[in-house]
Amino acid sequence: MLKKFSLFLLLTSLVVFLFNFFFFDFSSLSADKSFSGGEKIMALDIPINVASKSVLLVNLDTDSVIFEKNTEEKLPIASLTKIITALVILDKVKDLETKVLVKKEVIKSLYGTESSLSGIKIGEELSVLQLLHCLLIPSGNDAALVLADYVGEGSIEKFVEMMNEKVAQLGCKNTHFMNPHGLDEEGHFSTAKDLTTIAKYAMGNSLFMEISSTSTSKILGDGRYPLVTTNSMIDRARGGKYFYKYAKGIKTGYSSKAGRCLVSMASNEKYSYLCVALGGFGEKDENVAMIDSKNLYQWAFDNLQLKSLATKNVPLGETNLKLSWGSKKLPLSPLKDCSVMLPKDILPSSIEYRLDVPEKIFAPINEGQVLGKATLSYANSPVAVVDLVCEKAVKRSFLLLIVYIFTSFLNSIWFRASLAILLVLLAFYIMLVIRQNKFRKRRRNKGRYLQKRNRNIF
Repeated sequence: MLKKFSLFLLLTSLVVFLFNFFFFDFSSLSADKSFSGGEKIMALDIPINVASKSVLLVNLDTDSVIFEKNTEEKLPIASLTKIITALVILDKVKDLETKVLVKKEVIKSLYGTESSLSGIKIGEELSVLQLLHCLLIPSGNDAALVLADYVGEGSIEKFVEMMNEKVAQLGCKNTHFMNPHGLDEEGHFSTAKDLTTIAKYAMGNSLFMEISSTSTSKILGDGRYPLVTTNSMIDRARGGKYFYKYAKGIKTGYSSKAGRCLVSMASNEKYSYLCVALGGFGEKDENVAMIDSKNLYQWAFDNLQLKSLATKNVPLGETNLKLSWGSKKLPLSPLKDCSVMLPKDILPSSIEYRLDVPEKIFAPINEGQVLGKATLSYANSPVAVVDLVCEKAVKRSFLLLIVYIFTSFLNSIWFRASLAILLVLLAFYIMLVIRQNKFRKRRRNKGRYLQKRNRNIF
């Protein structure tokens, strides 16, 4: 029995060792942690009364939010719809000189809708390029339907499907279209955030920007009335108080339900901004969206300045380094330079840095590996987040690895629990040995007594 129990104890010890080995958390030795990518998250409190229901102002140089208000609220967008209408046309039509017939049944569908029209005539043939001018400059609903009918091969519904597919491709999750012109209709909406994404994409098309930034065009011919923009911000001759010398494009919108809407951009010799304003309702037909946009642009140009807050290869902090000979600290540097638009009177030295990194990182580590992030804040408000990386590769010491694993075994709860079980079994084993020895001693003593008694008898 004792031999069997000895074999059992040996096997139990082996199982305990293997159990601890396989349940040891080797993942803790990896420096590969999951961190969200670096991003600029600034949004400032601006001393301006913004009346529009939803507004988003973005600095295009840093791709950072300067001001936001209800940016994810789904709202009717009126003729801002035509931005996507134009983009789909530019995607689908390769030859912009292609002639398109202006059908009576297409134009007739707009009768009684109080639509904005570009003056195209039933039965005439115009090029796609001419129709794009009619679409974007005077915001012609007639041009929108003619183009949609042509690209949709006689089906406006098919073209609208293309519009929805396009915004889905751009990652817009809160936008849906029911028509190509923007007349109020249930299920036709977008958000300031999605429209910012759409506008950024549209700005990448030079022809789109050229047309949308044109105030007057005679593309229909000298014998026709010129096309005049609905965007007073870019119309020096007719813009009045809305005109803004730095403004370019992009699209206006208006309906009784949507109010005044505007997507625009402004650029001076230093910086560029994009502004989306939705739901502008004012007295006496005042264009609240344009007033808000112009005021925000002026404030940004007058008060903001690009400031360098973090420089690549200049450490922002450090963490503990394990399993590597040499230094016990690992410097962490920004993955890339970080510059943010901030008020001119803010000094970079007043920026606070909060590091989100593990307390210890194990070698090996690859050069440029993202190991954490740093949140840059001013007056307790985050202005940017940057990725933190290791500048140089760090090798792992095999000897230190073995020592770490061994000491981790000794300090682990599983090992201690297993050791306690082994000690109990060992104590039981010792008791068995002692009991077995006593039993054998009694047997020997008894044998001697019997031998002595037998000799006395005989």
